[in-house]
Amino acid sequence: MIDIHSHILPGVDDGASAMEDAVNMARLALDEGITKIIATPHHQNGMYFNKKQDILKRVKELNNVLQSENISLEVLPGQETRIYGSLLDDFEKGDILTLNHTNYLFVELPSGHVPRYTEQLLFEMQLKGVTPIIVHPERNAEVLKNPEKLLSLVKKGALTQLTAGSLTGHFGKKVQKFSLQLIEANSTHFIASDAHNTSTRNFHMRESISKVHKEFGSQVVYYFQENAELLVQDQSVYRQEPSKIKCKKFLGIF
Repeated sequence: MIDIHSHILPGVDDGASAMEDAVNMARLALDEGITKIIATPHHQNGMYFNKKQDILKRVKELNNVLQSENISLEVLPGQETRIYGSLLDDFEKGDILTLNHTNYLFVELPSGHVPRYTEQLLFEMQLKGVTPIIVHPERNAEVLKNPEKLLSLVKKGALTQLTAGSLTGHFGKKVQKFSLQLIEANSTHFIASDAHNTSTRNFHMRESISKVHKEFGSQVVYYFQENAELLVQDQSVYRQEPSKIKCKKFLGIF
């Protein structure tokens, strides 16, 4: 299994605080069935700034430690960048890191709203050959209130990634229900842990897969797992057009 979103790099954000914590997270990831994990430290979120070259250096250091500990987890480089107006300028300057050097880029929205320039920025990304992935939209207050904002972005080419813990109810019943509705509406493309530690922000990957299997069947589980594989290989992921009937139900029209 591949986990495309984690905060396993030590000492860079609110994830693993030290190398020992990162090693413990790596062991737990293996127990969850994860063999590859993308380290995606926060960047430009008002608290943490982790530029591309710094992340690449720290990923190499972590992989070396894991190898010395005989932990067979491969850490791949990535970044969770909070959306901001000059993001593309900094991408051109080399400060922004795509996921495992692919054409896929994580974009984090503020927790409370969707900035007005979001649609235009995501469009400009795609013009440059970069595919934006909106992380944990199910935890955004404005998206929860007005799901059509997210559906519009998906229809215009953006991808989305759900948090495993959202599907398992660890962020509350409302977020869990909304996450399942996003899957039903064909409006999400990845499930990832967004793990920060081994206690309060765990992986929950096995549990989330069980939930998806129970609600939607093995084919949908395969869809999410295959998309993670395709992303890491920089190949085109599977997309499904949001169903009009399901979207109407999802938006509360029925």
